[in-house]
Amino acid sequence: MIDIGGESTRPQGATPVSVSEELARVLPVLRAVREAVDNVPIAIDTVKAEVAAAGLEAGASVVNDVSAFRLDAAMPRVCAETGAGVILMHSRGNVADMATYAHAEYGDDVVSSVMAELGEQVAVALRVGVQPSAIVLDPGIGFAKRTAHSLAVLAGLPRIVAMGYPVLVGVSRKRFIGEITGVQTPAERTDGTVGANVAALMLGARLFRVHDVAANRRALDVAWEIAQRGAR
Repeated sequence: MIDIGGESTRPQGATPVSVSEELARVLPVLRAVREAVDNVPIAIDTVKAEVAAAGLEAGASVVNDVSAFRLDAAMPRVCAETGAGVILMHSRGNVADMATYAHAEYGDDVVSSVMAELGEQVAVALRVGVQPSAIVLDPGIGFAKRTAHSLAVLAGLPRIVAMGYPVLVGVSRKRFIGEITGVQTPAERTDGTVGANVAALMLGARLFRVHDVAANRRALDVAWEIAQRGAR
């Protein structure tokens, strides 16, 4: 799947953009990708219902909402009425601060908090008619989470998988990998990313959002074959 978005949530300096600006950024790219690779699913990465609707009309089939429907009350209905696939990511705050530590306060059980907050948003989706089979959960690694929180969530993936929906993880080049490995340059965190993804696969994740596709795919293919044989 190709994920296309036009509004940054980077930890430093993320600035919300208008609907018109976001549409101007994503629609030409989305249409060009759709024309070039018509057999690959496309996700429109947005927190805005209007952008999601336009992206779906232009050829996307999945809405990747990093606010899990928190920031636009119209988003659930757009997804329900179009039959789109939905990725609900755990986060707190708004676009400008959700990837910072501004809201990174948890009790003793980070995983329970993430599950509870995601569960509330799943209920919102189901209530307006999004089909259960259309929902994917993303625990939001690095979003309102310090390194210890992200590691706890990754280690607790079996509990999130037990909620009954496919789980996607987005660990690629994240800060926690840099903090563990000492690698300061995000583009050089491929090996740490691969390690985190293989561990996540073994703990139940089934979708992986990455920058370095080839390295991750090859590693996950090998890990998957080993896991399948271990399950026999």
